[in-house]
Amino acid sequence: MPDDGLISLRSAHSGQETIARVEAELAAKGVTVFAKIDHVAGASAAGMTLRLTTLIIFGNARAGTPLTQTCQRAGIDLPLKALVWEDWDGTVWLSYNDPAWIARRHSLGPQIEPAVHAMSAMLAAIALKGTGADPA
Repeated sequence: MPDDGLISLRSAHSGQETIARVEAELAAKGVTVFAKIDHVAGASAAGMTLRLTTLIIFGNARAGTPLTQTCQRAGIDLPLKALVWEDWDGTVWLSYNDPAWIARRHSLGPQIEPAVHAMSAMLAAIALKGTGADPA
């Protein structure tokens, strides 16, 4: 699998339930949800159809600011995002950018590793709870 920076987990729940579970986990961890983009609604407004595709944009300034302080271009990848989507077979997935990939992309260096590790652990926990996936 190429290193495209994406982590995807198969959800054991419906799309709407996965979205609700992810949002509940974010709230429980004190993470702000800045926006939720319903791509299906956008497609519908354009007279087109699309399987479930919802982007949740979220973050925590205490966690993300150190990355942006190190390299302001990292702000293109922050705040963090999670995409809940349904494939051709009706399987629901949760995909998000790996914080370690974001750090490599912007050459953030070893001084930022503790923040990246904490972000990665938080995202993994949210993703596992949100999807009901088995930890690998």
